[in-house]
Formats: sequence, C-alpha cells, structure tokens
Amino acid sequence: MSKLTRDDLYSLEEYSKVRPEFRGKVMEHKKSRKLHLGDHVTLYFEDRLTMQYQIQEMLRAERIFESEGIQEELDAYNPLIPDGSNLKATMMVEYSDADERKEALAKLIGIDDQIYLQVEGFDKVYPICDEDLERDTDEKTSSVHFMRYELSQDMVKALKDGAAMNAGVEHEHYRVDVTPIRQDIRDSLTTDLELGH
Repeated sequence: MSKLTRDDLYSLEEYSKVRPEFRGKVMEHKKSRKLHLGDHVTLYFEDRLTMQYQIQEMLRAERIFESEGIQEELDAYNPLIPDGSNLKATMMVEYSDADERKEALAKLIGIDDQIYLQVEGFDKVYPICDEDLERDTDEKTSSVHFMRYELSQDMVKALKDGAAMNAGVEHEHYRVDVTPIRQDIRDSLTTDLELGH
C-alpha cells in the first residue's frame, strides 16, 4: 500500500468543499475496520484512506497550509499505513467514567503486547507496539497504542484464499477468549495485504 504524498491531499479550500462527502465515505469505510475485544478494548485498523482523513482533519483543525507543516503531518501518519506484509491498528482502551478508566489503566500495563490475531491454521501473531514512543509507565498504561502485526506470506496467502481469522486478549486483568473476526472486517483487512511482499 503506497504512502501518501502532498499530491494525494486536498488543499484547505478544496477540503472544506468535499469534507461532508469525504467524511461520509471514510465513516462508512471504518465500520468494517473496527474490532471490539470485550467491552473496553477496540482495535481500529488503519489504511491509506483512514490516514488521509486523519491528515486532512489535522491540517483543517490547525489551519496548516505551508509545505513544511504538511510534510510533518505526512511524516507522522504515513508509518501507520500497512506495508503489504502487515496490519496496523490504533488500539484504544475505552471507559466512559474517568475514575474507572484511571483504575483500569493502572491494572492494564502491558495489555498492548497481549492482543493477538490468528489466521486459521497458524500460530497467534502478537503485535510490535508503539514504535514511535514508550506509552507505559510503572504506574499505568496509555489509553492509546499503535500496533503492527507482521504476517508471514503463508498467512497472507491463506487469508487471500478465504481462511478465517480470530483475535483475543491474554492479559491477566483483561481476558478475551478467541473472538472470530467478522467476515466484512476480515475481507477489508485482507485488502491491506499483498503476496510477494
């Protein structure tokens, strides 16, 4: 999946015109890229379209139109686009109550390393997490983590051939047993992968 360049982005003026339609398209696309694991953990699988939307929204919010600022946003978000042999996700720990969230984040240190994906017939794949920065302290974990799941060519081929996919969480304070990934999500994620990559 190719990375985004300035040529892929709308100018601020163009974006203000196309935003409602573009936003609707992205929100629809994201429905098949969101995986709930239990009541409080969600994986949001990223791709070129979700990152373009993120960048456009940042440029709009910050009123960034200089080349240097645009390039900084591209440099920040391009690493979250899958490379053909992997799936990339933003993992969020979500509690609506602030006190409950604080208590949970103190218990869930290391949870990001223990969320697996599994292609039917293969071993579990655990993520490489937060390559940009450290998100755990001794007291708590962050509510947001960035994950990269590296898949073997055999796994990619199996998915392309229709193999099922599961996910789960193995943290001592937050366990989610094998969860079959819905067909529409599996199909969407499979488009991120390329054979011979």
